[in-house]
Amino acid sequence: MRYLNKYLRNLAPYKVASHKIWEVTEADRPNILKLDWNEATIPPSPKVKSRLTELIQGHEFYYLYPSTYNPELHKLLADYTGIPGGFIQYFASSDSLHEYITRVFVSVGDPVLIIGPTYDNFRLACESQGARIEYSNLTESFVFDPIKFEADIKRVCPSLIYICNPNNPTGTFIEVEYIESLLKKFPESLFLIDEAYYEFSGKSSKQLALKYENIMVTRTLSKAFALANFRMGYLISCKENIDNISKVRNPKNFTTFSQEAAIAALSDVPYMLNYVAAVKEAKNCFIDMLKGYPEKLKPFAGEGNFVLIKFRETLVRDQFLAFLESNDILIRNLTHSILLKDCVRITIGTGEQMEYVASFIKKFFAEKHEKVSTV
Repeated sequence: MRYLNKYLRNLAPYKVASHKIWEVTEADRPNILKLDWNEATIPPSPKVKSRLTELIQGHEFYYLYPSTYNPELHKLLADYTGIPGGFIQYFASSDSLHEYITRVFVSVGDPVLIIGPTYDNFRLACESQGARIEYSNLTESFVFDPIKFEADIKRVCPSLIYICNPNNPTGTFIEVEYIESLLKKFPESLFLIDEAYYEFSGKSSKQLALKYENIMVTRTLSKAFALANFRMGYLISCKENIDNISKVRNPKNFTTFSQEAAIAALSDVPYMLNYVAAVKEAKNCFIDMLKGYPEKLKPFAGEGNFVLIKFRETLVRDQFLAFLESNDILIRNLTHSILLKDCVRITIGTGEQMEYVASFIKKFFAEKHEKVSTV
């Protein structure tokens, strides 16, 4: 179409996984265990429901635009991160924040280097701005090779480098000390460190934003804080970077509901930490179970709230996906990279939830795959 932005004409879309959870009735929804989008598998802190219940008793917020600056939320973010408020800004989701970053820091024709395979939506945001995407891929065993990566930086000379850390979907983590060395070696490149899964690794590059101008750290409340439906993300970076993004940021796009939910969740950090601890424990047990099938698959633990599984055969992978879905367990089929061929990703929930999943996996492997796939 001649009216279309020319950078969108041949743009490969971000492939959204099936969202079957919203295709069933409300009564049937509790029967589905959704482990495909890395959301939390339990509700957020009870303080969220309490605060929102109190909120809806009022009336003025319905017809007014939301507050464009919420000092309570801003202070809670500063307290939680241990970072001065001048280095923090919140946004209506980290996806939205990434789009703002590309608008501000990526120009037509600019090379952008991405460590892959990774979350694909950032690639989409960059290409829609006319950027040229280059990948520095992990090894076939999903190991990060620093020598290859630095050679790729020198070859590409990227204006922006995207590192999801821990990486989705491999769980690979790049140590903070090494990231700092990159900031020093390549001061002409801006590094975007996506810490969507920070709470599960417990390691962060946030302090580097106080020392270097060429780093931005983005986070979300969608995962560990269980607020995916409220679309809340935030940025940690130097004041100049935040000021530049604020030039295009629409401050009224973050709803009052989302602001209040975020305040409530950040007011109950121990609740989140207890959930993270439960996920880590369940993950260890789940991986031990998966290791019982070395002739069929290989699990990659990583440091997120998920496990990447690579199957020895494509047919078995397909049967595995179909069998779990037929039993109302939704997991992620990964198709956006050749390195992820024969892979699936399973979000880790509570111990009880993962024992439930494990029971079906054991049933799957206890029977002939051809028969199981038709159940």
